[in-house]
Amino acid sequence: MVYSAKESKTRDAEATQVSILDAAEEEFARHGLKAARTETIAARTGVTKAMIYYYFQSKEKLYQAVLDRAFSEYVHLPKQLDLDQLPSDEALEQVVRGLLASVSCNQNIPQIMFHEAIQNHGEYYKQAGFLTVLSTMSAILERGMSEGDFRPLDAPHTAVNILGTCVFYCLGYENLKHFWPDKQMHSQKMLEQHTQEAIALVMAGVQRHENGEMSK
Repeated sequence: MVYSAKESKTRDAEATQVSILDAAEEEFARHGLKAARTETIAARTGVTKAMIYYYFQSKEKLYQAVLDRAFSEYVHLPKQLDLDQLPSDEALEQVVRGLLASVSCNQNIPQIMFHEAIQNHGEYYKQAGFLTVLSTMSAILERGMSEGDFRPLDAPHTAVNILGTCVFYCLGYENLKHFWPDKQMHSQKMLEQHTQEAIALVMAGVQRHENGEMSK
């Protein structure tokens, strides 16, 4: 396929921005917003600081762009999966599975979440799609209770606990690796096992109990 000069320039600009975002994500995962250095991001990308500011205006806006990209899929997740048309238990499992897949594939995100909480007290998450993760799960839990599929629970609080179940495995890696010194926690096998364990735990925890036993 042959591109025009204008199309080639556009594609080059898009590729440069993706490269900057990739390098910025790594830097923010290591240091958070406050300690991250645009010089380091520029060096990893092979562009000048001026080029970074040309595309993103400031370090803060670059950080916001990284967050927006990381959580954009969750903004559109309900429509993409047509969650409203699924039974509540299937809808919840799909959301949890998607979250686990995202965290497993991109382990920078839990680290950025940690730095965001410590450094910025969640200020930038209010502007990103992060809260959509919790609101989507909460809505499914509310529907599941109203339809009799889930036990009585506090939906927002339960959504927070589900999120913790999904992300702590990667967020706590540097500590947990000493608990499993003989395991490769980031191996495909272990990540798949974590996914299955987390889903089983979440689903068992929200299901309605009947006669003292978990419903089947």
